[in-house]
Amino acid sequence: MSINIKNREKNGFCRERSCSRWIILLAKHKPGYMNTTRRAFLRQSSFALAGAAIFTHPLFASTAAKHLTGVQLYSVRDDMKKDPAGTLKALADMGYRYVEHANYVNRKFYGYTPSEFKKLLDGLGLHMPSGHTVMRATHWDESKKDFTDEWKATVDDAALMGQKYVISPWMDEKLRNDHDALMHFLDLFNKSGELCKKSGMKFGYHNHDFEISTKVGNETLYDVILKNTDPAFVIHQLDIGNFYGVGGRGTDFIKRYPGRFQSMHVKDEIKAANKGEMEGGYESTILGNGVVKVKEILDMAKKMGGTEHFIIEQESYQGQTPLDSVKADLAIMKKWGF
Repeated sequence: MSINIKNREKNGFCRERSCSRWIILLAKHKPGYMNTTRRAFLRQSSFALAGAAIFTHPLFASTAAKHLTGVQLYSVRDDMKKDPAGTLKALADMGYRYVEHANYVNRKFYGYTPSEFKKLLDGLGLHMPSGHTVMRATHWDESKKDFTDEWKATVDDAALMGQKYVISPWMDEKLRNDHDALMHFLDLFNKSGELCKKSGMKFGYHNHDFEISTKVGNETLYDVILKNTDPAFVIHQLDIGNFYGVGGRGTDFIKRYPGRFQSMHVKDEIKAANKGEMEGGYESTILGNGVVKVKEILDMAKKMGGTEHFIIEQESYQGQTPLDSVKADLAIMKKWGF
């Protein structure tokens, strides 16, 4: 999702027993596994943890390896602003069963209280297993060594909605370029994951393009984020379109960090007439019409990325309406077997 944070805010687990079985099996087959460093342990165990998560959450209880296809409501942001109920009904009529929110302000989703919004979704046969809410450094009270009531309420409301993931889709620029501040903030990612776990959820992070263009030493910022977040508590939502214009390729990161991307924003890109959504010269388009090897990435993500949630997002429409665009996207996903 490409977002103007100011405008957006203005407008709008795995279980320990299952995880331990995976890790014990690894320990038996890899002598010295349990004696490795914590960083190496996180890297080596990430796939086991991600895999175990699929089997333990209620959303996936009916089948051992169920994957879902949904839509990010930012794709139809103007429609949601004008008529949330009507827009959600239109999505349900298209065949969507899962949505991801992009508007949570003053403890309301698109103007509805959590209980009201859940009732609306339930009535339409829709579920909301994830959502986007920016977590900032100010959501941590250093004097109390605890999160603020505002962030705790965010997590509580996500749990009430039945979410599995609480995803933050942004990182302030000042944090990206201050090593100590960055490391502290990534520690807050893990702490937020611990908080979410108390309600059976995980914290998540969603990338844009600056994670690739920003370098921390000899690594990209995205590598640093992935290496310093604990897969037991933090998932990563890989947006395969956002970073295309700066050289980011979904397959590269899935190979490098298998099992870490439990959620994905499914997006295709074409050359834009102007700067594009991320100011890198590209904008999103209907799946299969652009330059991103979407089907190849999806298949790899399903096989080794640990990906459970395939969330369609389209932000530009090339003359079509947003609703017509996401209807076409869903038809393509079904054709591809998702």
